[in-house]
Amino acid sequence: MDHDVILYMKEPPDRATLEKIVKGLEDPVEDLVRKDSRFKKLELNAGDYVGNPEAVVDLLVEQKALIQRPLVVKGRKAIIGRPKARIADFLG
Repeated sequence: MDHDVILYMKEPPDRATLEKIVKGLEDPVEDLVRKDSRFKKLELNAGDYVGNPEAVVDLLVEQKALIQRPLVVKGRKAIIGRPKARIADFLG
């Protein structure tokens, strides 16, 4: 299966790319944000991102480490590749 791997910390997606991903995301937009220790350290509120694509993009442009991964994009559609079995089904 042909694919490109993009190391988001070295080549973070720009605003336009994130907006395209969000538009085609089959998962809830808030799931694109990692709610990890960094999220807590920044004192962010998970509720602020529920159903709010603009807020998600704004946050991820500034805090690329909070991008949920793996993120799989095929054409105009995108999914969060968790659990990993979703990836094969999506690319299938």
